[in-house]
Amino acid sequence: MTQEKARGLWRDAGLNWKEFLDEDVNKFVTDQKVEFTTEEETESKEVGKKKVLSGDEISKELDRLLQEKANNQRITDWVEANLDEQQSSSSQFLRALMTSVCQSAIICDNPYKVDEQQIKERADLLQRYLCDEEKELQALYALQALMVHMEQPANLLLMFFNTLYDEDVIEEEVFFKWESNKDPAEQTGKGVALKSVTGFFTFLRNAEEESDKD
Repeated sequence: MTQEKARGLWRDAGLNWKEFLDEDVNKFVTDQKVEFTTEEETESKEVGKKKVLSGDEISKELDRLLQEKANNQRITDWVEANLDEQQSSSSQFLRALMTSVCQSAIICDNPYKVDEQQIKERADLLQRYLCDEEKELQALYALQALMVHMEQPANLLLMFFNTLYDEDVIEEEVFFKWESNKDPAEQTGKGVALKSVTGFFTFLRNAEEESDKD
């Protein structure tokens, strides 16, 4: 358990060391390295700081907003009201956002399809937070994980790649970075995913060669 979590539980329970100790409270909390439980420390740490939401809490709220067809501004307002700058740029949030948006765009026919209009409508929202190559790469990792969770539906990843490329959500260079990535933590389902998007990378390389010739 993190100090922040323990401090929150201590505060929410209304506990105070004076209720348990006859000795000097300040000396005790210093000796035991539990200063974070004291009222003064809590106040100083919490001033101007938003409550830290877990990944599950973020995902559930994003899913709810997307299911309610909330517009991009409303979702942005929620993010700014509930997440600080560090959290809204974290891989945890970026992956949650990408997963929620992509899930909301899946048409559950047989076979699965991508609602391209949904991605088009959410492109500005994704671009707002996927504002550099590393963040875009985190989004592709999230999409890869979603495909694994769905047991790799045929052609679904390819449809997502085509749409994300067409809507300028993911840059060409980032797709190539994802393709060549060797990070052991991101290899689950990678082989199947690569095979499913072979045609996409063939298209990118052909387009690149034609551009070089021009």
